[in-house]
Amino acid sequence: MASKLLHRHIREQLKDLVEILQDPSPPPLCLPSTSGTPGSLDPSHLVGPQSCFPSQKEVTHDSLVVGAIENAFQLMDEQMARERHGHQVEGGCCALVVVYLLGKVYVANAGDSRAIIVRNGEIIPMSREFTPETERQRLQLLGFLKPELLGGEFTHLEFPRRVQPKELGQRMLYRDQNMTGWAYKKIELEDLRFPLVCGEGKKARVMATIGVTRGLGDHNLKVCTSSLPIKPFLSCFPEVQVYDLTQYEHCPDDVLVLGTDGLWDVTSDCEVAATVDRVLSTYEPNDPSR
Repeated sequence: MASKLLHRHIREQLKDLVEILQDPSPPPLCLPSTSGTPGSLDPSHLVGPQSCFPSQKEVTHDSLVVGAIENAFQLMDEQMARERHGHQVEGGCCALVVVYLLGKVYVANAGDSRAIIVRNGEIIPMSREFTPETERQRLQLLGFLKPELLGGEFTHLEFPRRVQPKELGQRMLYRDQNMTGWAYKKIELEDLRFPLVCGEGKKARVMATIGVTRGLGDHNLKVCTSSLPIKPFLSCFPEVQVYDLTQYEHCPDDVLVLGTDGLWDVTSDCEVAATVDRVLSTYEPNDPSR
């Protein structure tokens, strides 16, 4: 049901772009509005000197498709928020979507699912996981800019381990939203709070609760034994990667593999590619059972 709704949102977003995408010229910056709208005002007096904008950004057709997919994910998440009580759907999920359009493959991922292309034995990653580790700086920045989301229970700073009360006044390694390396700081009382991002690898968690940072839903998710909502730290927007099929030569054994963390946690990319190759080799290229 959810996948069909997301498919519908993507289709609706792309529907308005059909004619634009078929035209090789640059996309129009503005689309005409409905003429003769009652009560419409002339906005010409709001336009400043044109010299303020000597040039305009170049917008590609690919970016239009990417934007349509991103909008579709947001609309899907908003629909889940509106309907979660009536349909008693209060959970959430990761989402991995593939759109084939005009000779290109668009892979959109929100969560810890992944996709790879196996081309002539070469493995091409088409997505990456979004976890508390990979998005640490985004999460910390949000906690820094909006400390009220931390509820006085968490700190946006990261330490190598939980700070102990006896370490107050000492200098300990830390890093904040701007840092990829580590530095020393004097431990203060606020540093005794639980870290916003904790753990490593598959054990990494946001607010000691969830191990993915992008996905759909989870609007009611709260910190255990607390009323703090976690949704503000979770993004519904996918990362979209584009693969141009016309730029490469392909053979019948080239494939696109999609999988959740249930696959990738126990199997490497190479093992998946080898398994697919082994299975395909047992069939003729024109066998419909492939």
